[in-house]
Amino acid sequence: MTDRKFYKRTLTVEFLSESPIPDMGLGQMVDEAINGDYSMNITKDGTDELDGKQAARELEKQGSDPGFFSLTEKGEDANE
Repeated sequence: MTDRKFYKRTLTVEFLSESPIPDMGLGQMVDEAINGDYSMNITKDGTDELDGKQAARELEKQGSDPGFFSLTEKGEDANE
């Protein structure tokens, strides 16, 4: 098992507008909230510390690979 720590930050963001919000990326939506016609509110903000096994599992849930953080699927350092 690795001794390294990893971190997961979760934000729940709400956007309000007077018309349907088109399919666009989060960055564009935030820009529209700051400079345009959307209202935005962060309703949940949390940070979790993860060990190697948890980080490997979270990477897989995102469709990524544990190797992104140089981990094995078991959460161990890949270069050991």
